Amino acid sequence: MRVGLVQLTVSDDPVANLTGTLALVREAAAGGAGFVLTPECTNALSSSRDHQWAVFHHEAADPSLAALRAEAKALGIWLLIGSLGLKTDDVDGRFANRSFLIGPDGAVAARYDKIHMFDVTVSEVESYRESAGYRPGARAVVVETPFGQVGMTVCYDVRFPYLYRALAQAGAQIITVPSAFNHITGVAHWEVLLRARAIETGCFVLAPAQTGFHPESAGKGRRTHGHSLVIAPWGEVLADAGEETGVTFADLDLSRVATARGRVPSLTHDRRFTGP
Repeated sequence: MRVGLVQLTVSDDPVANLTGTLALVREAAAGGAGFVLTPECTNALSSSRDHQWAVFHHEAADPSLAALRAEAKALGIWLLIGSLGLKTDDVDGRFANRSFLIGPDGAVAARYDKIHMFDVTVSEVESYRESAGYRPGARAVVVETPFGQVGMTVCYDVRFPYLYRALAQAGAQIITVPSAFNHITGVAHWEVLLRARAIETGCFVLAPAQTGFHPESAGKGRRTHGHSLVIAPWGEVLADAGEETGVTFADLDLSRVATARGRVPSLTHDRRFTGP
């Protein structure tokens, strides 16, 4: 299976962002990718809750989702929409950060709502409270496809190894980590975290990312790290997109999953313990 990771620099305008995303999805399919992946926040990045309320939609009415589903069908590809910001019916008005796996028939094969919220202070002048605007998900997802079992995660989830172990033990051979990874933590932690999750699980890890500076109509905007990565089950970096927008390709051989797990079968070595 050839995969194509789409690296984006979105603004806070979903309409404008969709044009560029569709062009890169088509480029990935033209390059032979049967599985194309976009990053977290594919429709928009915004720090303004008021702006998000103005431009986000409920899932059933979301134009980005509808257009990307139609494109997956037209191209005959599997498409991971890394995530979309969506309105929910929650009484507190919080949004969902939802990842979609779309089949070549255009149907939604699986949904995953990001479980772990990015509530951090990365520097004296930069902090985030994702949980203030987004409600966390509560269900891990593994979905069967013709090319393998896919476990779905999003960005900050990568810091919680127990989720990845659970996905692998539930059958995942490929784990997706679409991200809009912070430019400060990205330099220090992005690659090492992804390689660790691949090594611990014996899975391929596919991590399409946002990159560069993301302008906002109101506010300062933000920067993301880029470097979309494909990691093999033994921990090797198979592809690194650098910091430019575009498509990065890699070819997956799922026999490498069984080989890695056969060499170090740690997924079968759990032991109960007491303490601390």
